[in-house]
Amino acid sequence: GIENKIHYVRDVTFGEDTSRIRTGHGPQNASTLRSVAMNYLRATGSSIADARRQVALTPHIAPLDLFGVPGDLQVS
Repeated sequence: GIENKIHYVRDVTFGEDTSRIRTGHGPQNASTLRSVAMNYLRATGSSIADARRQVALTPHIAPLDLFGVPGDLQVS
C-alpha cells in the first residue's frame, strides 16, 4: 500500500527519479515541496494528477495561488 500511495506518486506523477536537481540542499527542498503538495491535495480530496494537469493548462496561475499564498509576497 505504501509503495503505491507514496513512491508511485513521487516516481511517476512528480517524476522524482528523473529529476536533475542534484547539488546542495536542492534535492531535499524539492522533495519537501512535493510532500507538501501531495499532502495538501490529499487533504482537500483532489486528484494529484488532475491538479497537475490543471496547473499545466493554466500557466497564468502561479502554483502558490493554489495554497492561497499571494504571488507578490516579498521575502526580506
